[in-house]
Parts: sequence; C-alpha cells; structure tokens
Amino acid sequence: MSAFKDPEIEISVQDAAALLGSGEAVLVDVREPHEWDAGRIPGARHVQLEHLASQADTIPRDTRVIFQCRLGVRSAMATKAFRASGYDAVSMAGGIQAWHDAGLPMDPPDGRVADH
Repeated sequence: MSAFKDPEIEISVQDAAALLGSGEAVLVDVREPHEWDAGRIPGARHVQLEHLASQADTIPRDTRVIFQCRLGVRSAMATKAFRASGYDAVSMAGGIQAWHDAGLPMDPPDGRVADH
C-alpha cells in the first residue's frame, strides 16, 4: 500500500531529501513546539500550523515549499492552502515519521519523533 494519499500534492521523503540537498526547496515544519524540540529535520524552518497564515509573507514564493508534520495530515492541509494562494507547495508523505524510518538525518543526531 502506498504512503501517498494524494499524489497531486505529496512527495516521498527521498524526493524531499533530494530537493533539500540540492537547494531546490525549503522545508517548513508545522508541528507543535514539543514535537520540534524532540527532533527535527536539519535545515527545517519551524512555523506552527496555527501561525502559518500570519507568516505566509515570510515563506518564499519563488522556491518549492515542502511542508512537513509528524505523519502528513497537517502538512497536507497547509499544502492545499498555500497551493490555493499560488505557492509551489507539496507535503512530505508520511511526515517526519517516514523520514526517521528511512534513516535520514535528524537534528539533534539522536532526535526522535515525539508522540503527538
């Protein structure tokens, strides 16, 4: 079974890692502060979901934006809203849980995925 719920707006953690590594995208983590503190993806910017609307002007329109949360539900909501406003936005399928499960780097190196 595929992790993708909506292939129109979701990308895999591997594709996200490649885009971030090449500088072709920015990563916005929409989780709660305690989730961010437990562990995060290196280079991510933290903007809680409820603050996204007020921070929209600080998110680049000329670069692909990857939204990420714990499992992909909140980031999918953010992606739909930002796409409706003209952003090149996608959601990272499976969230930080899929990233961590794939063995991709975390900050801090012993970072973990917080229980919701």
